[in-house]
Amino acid sequence: MKETTVRFLLILTSMLGCTTNQGASFTVSPNRSQFFEEDFVTLSCVEDNGSAGWTVWRNTTWETRTQCTDGWGKPAGSTCNMTFLFPSDSGVYWCSSREGAASSSINLTVTGGSVILQSPVLPVMEGDDVTLSCLTKNTPSNLPAAFYKDKVFIGKETSGNITLHHVTSSDEGLYSCSISGHGESPSSWISVKVLESTPDQILSSASSKLHVFIHLVVFCPYLITTLLMLSIYQQKNTGHDLHTSVVTTSSSEAE
Repeated sequence: MKETTVRFLLILTSMLGCTTNQGASFTVSPNRSQFFEEDFVTLSCVEDNGSAGWTVWRNTTWETRTQCTDGWGKPAGSTCNMTFLFPSDSGVYWCSSREGAASSSINLTVTGGSVILQSPVLPVMEGDDVTLSCLTKNTPSNLPAAFYKDKVFIGKETSGNITLHHVTSSDEGLYSCSISGHGESPSSWISVKVLESTPDQILSSASSKLHVFIHLVVFCPYLITTLLMLSIYQQKNTGHDLHTSVVTTSSSEAE
């Protein structure tokens, strides 16, 4: 039974692995989702097997589904360099292959203001610590900043940085910050990726449950039988003691 269960899990895992589209990883440098006007950014598509043929695309409020070669960036293989950002460059970016496969999308925001929130552009792993920084334009060091989640105040830090410890799905939301005398940043969404069980963990869990089940199947009848035998034995002893007591009492009365 154990071998059958393990074999079934292995087949199921293989089927799931075969149907998963590996796609491409989308990287952003500098690694943040907000930028000042006139900043630069490099967007790269890296396929898992190392092959090329991927292009960076975007949707903005000004244009829909345009690629890096359409005048807003300089392509270099599967990389797109944007050397002078404008607020009109704010939008959704993603990688697409010649065969039509696509990566996950990311949101980039370019502001003409003087404050931005430095936050991870890609989903963070559940259980990780995430540090958010409130930055001002042309300021060499961080200033005291207030931080907000979904427009609700969550803390003020003199260092300009706040750390979310051991994040969970409840930490997902729109984050922003403000610095007195400089203004408030745009809002950026932070996503938390829930950890998935690996095939080894699945098999280990199934094996442990199987061991427990086998022990219960083997041990429970033995325990029940033992309890029944003890109960019967106690009943016999009780009956025997009662009979002896009656006999003794009767003998005493006779005397």
